[in-house]
Amino acid sequence: MTGPRSLQRSSVSRRGIMLRGIVYTAGAATFLGPASSAKADKMTKEVVGYQTSPNGSQQCSNCGQFEPPNGCKFVEGDISPTAWCKVWTPKS
Repeated sequence: MTGPRSLQRSSVSRRGIMLRGIVYTAGAATFLGPASSAKADKMTKEVVGYQTSPNGSQQCSNCGQFEPPNGCKFVEGDISPTAWCKVWTPKS
């Protein structure tokens, strides 16, 4: 009688499969990572609700995403230090 218990165990272990998956994923990230540009990850001013005036005390110059003198980690193009948008977060 042949059944599940009579099948020979494969030499492939769960640990081996997981380790291969990690290695393959890291390899893919290495090759695919540099192909994407930082600019492609940024949003347009329209998407983030960019406005040229501050929102109370909130403005780009005191935002954690601000990159002096006129850049943002999330918004493409030049921005004003006295502007504001929906991705504003306090500096840490």
